[in-house]
Amino acid sequence: MEQQAKAPLEIQKIAQFLRDGSAGMKIRVGALDGKRVDYFKGKSAIKALLSPAFAKIKGAPIVTSEAEAQTILQAVNAFAFFLRVERSGSSSSTPKALQIISEQMFSPDEYYAWFYEGSQWTTYAGGILMVAIMLAGVMFPLWPPIMRLGVWYISIAMLSLIGLFFAIAIVRLIFYIITVVVASPGIWIFPQLFADVGFVESFIPLWEWDLPKKKSKKKGDKKDRKSSEKSKGSNRPSVEEVPDSEDSRPTSRSARIEEVDDDDA
Repeated sequence: MEQQAKAPLEIQKIAQFLRDGSAGMKIRVGALDGKRVDYFKGKSAIKALLSPAFAKIKGAPIVTSEAEAQTILQAVNAFAFFLRVERSGSSSSTPKALQIISEQMFSPDEYYAWFYEGSQWTTYAGGILMVAIMLAGVMFPLWPPIMRLGVWYISIAMLSLIGLFFAIAIVRLIFYIITVVVASPGIWIFPQLFADVGFVESFIPLWEWDLPKKKSKKKGDKKDRKSSEKSKGSNRPSVEEVPDSEDSRPTSRSARIEEVDDDDA
């Protein structure tokens, strides 16, 4: 922690970027001295520094090659944000047993365990919110009567909406079963009720026949079929019809000599 606190602001930003989820690194879970720790491979960190997401960070160094990324990661490793480790154990064992190596260096093919938790403001905010909710629940009898009445109305309204949703689902299923017997193939009331659409779109249309959806043909397939038909047609021999007339007699195959005027120009 002391070494991490002494790190320049630029190095701290890089470590923060690699630690949070925006870097897109593949994080694995291992066991170090009986404790679970996150670790990663060097190649994953190099790809993260070469990604467009890292280039958008203000004050971050410009990385254009893997060699530059490896140099920067070596500097981050020097401040103990992550340390080089060695995996041991069988390939099927989970999590992998890790052991810190005395010789610290950064290499794309080596593994590194995180000793930096990143920004903790979300954890603190979540803890404060949980404590506030628990205190509010415990002190509910001390709330003013108007607030307690409002909470009661809100809870009744939420329960009514949930009950109405289940009632609609049951009624539409019963109606579908009846229509399957009476008017096959059946009718669905609110067919978009469970679809991934908005609240209003869930109730549009009001009803719909239970017909199998036809697969739409792609334009590319049509183009391929047309091109194949054209290619097949081009392979066929073409026959031209010649009208019967006296002028259509075959001309002589002997050479014909034409006189050409001399042109001095």
